[in-house]
Amino acid sequence: MVNEERVKLMTRMAAYEEGDHKKNKNIVCFFRSDYISLQLMKAFIANSIAFGILFGLYILYDFEIFMKEIYQMDLFGFIKGVLIIYVIYISLLSVITYIVSLYRYNVALQSTKLYYVNLKKLLRIYGESEEE
Repeated sequence: MVNEERVKLMTRMAAYEEGDHKKNKNIVCFFRSDYISLQLMKAFIANSIAFGILFGLYILYDFEIFMKEIYQMDLFGFIKGVLIIYVIYISLLSVITYIVSLYRYNVALQSTKLYYVNLKKLLRIYGESEEE
């Protein structure tokens, strides 16, 4: 006879395996601090490149005016201002990356724990059905 609880459990587990299992497995294989550190490093590199591109576009937008004023402006002050903006930009995006990475890790961990709890339930159900 078909055990409805077992079928529901197997269906839920199969849906999880088809969907998020590989993604969550790749996340949970790291320690939390290692996963977050890796995401922060990737975000730092990507955001630094993005800042460089945006800064280059900003300079190119008014390149003629920039070239005219370059001899009259305080270059150290300009560089200091750009570095301050860069630090603020990287800091803000690092905080956002940390929060998102922590959330993703916790969701993946909870989903994986639930999967293993369901797996234990399924094994218990199979054990009970063999005894009968």
